[in-house]
Amino acid sequence: MLTLLLAAQLMVFPAEGPVPPPWQVAPVSKKVPPTRYRITRIDGVTGVEGSASKSMALLARPVSVDLAAHPILCWRWRIEAPIAGANMRTRAGDDYAARVYVGFDIPDKQMALGTRLKLGMARRLFAGPIPDAALNYVWDNSHPIGTTAPNAYTDRAQMVVAQSGAAAAGRWVEQRMDLTRDYARAFPGTSGTPTSVAVAVDTDQTGGTARGWFADLHFTARDQACRFPA
Repeated sequence: MLTLLLAAQLMVFPAEGPVPPPWQVAPVSKKVPPTRYRITRIDGVTGVEGSASKSMALLARPVSVDLAAHPILCWRWRIEAPIAGANMRTRAGDDYAARVYVGFDIPDKQMALGTRLKLGMARRLFAGPIPDAALNYVWDNSHPIGTTAPNAYTDRAQMVVAQSGAAAAGRWVEQRMDLTRDYARAFPGTSGTPTSVAVAVDTDQTGGTARGWFADLHFTARDQACRFPA
């Protein structure tokens, strides 16, 4: 696992082409085609492009980070357009033109027996990695920025609307999110340790197409600015 230093970049890619390790595509189901990911350059920024067509898969990597020192997650992203038919509060509408996902481990003693049993069952049924808890920062189609809600499938994943609508589509948007604050709100009474970071573009529920781009993911201290190369 990579120990992330102050403002260390999770995404710095030298050229176009396949996404290199330790990033890996993690399908959610054998029945759902995976979203395609590649390194590309658009509007002067090199990052990962996700292209979804009735598809879903995470592009994920393991991380080890001390949130006491580096609680802020920074990145920039870009979408072609929001997904018109999406609705984050329903299973049939659980699609996003872009999302950034952070998975956490939680000590067993801090989770109820029922929660541990449900997680064990999910890990047997689904192909992708299933963390104890996850924060999903999403580019939604309609809900106001700051909206939070459990995922339509599981309350072990909490959705946070970081961008919404089409006003900023077609250009890079910088984000700065406080993981410590958002985790405490989503999973009170537990202490989560980040174990993975992922990005995703998904349209498996609504059956459409979407493209999203991600660049310059990194952790930093609360009193320091995000770093986005010119």
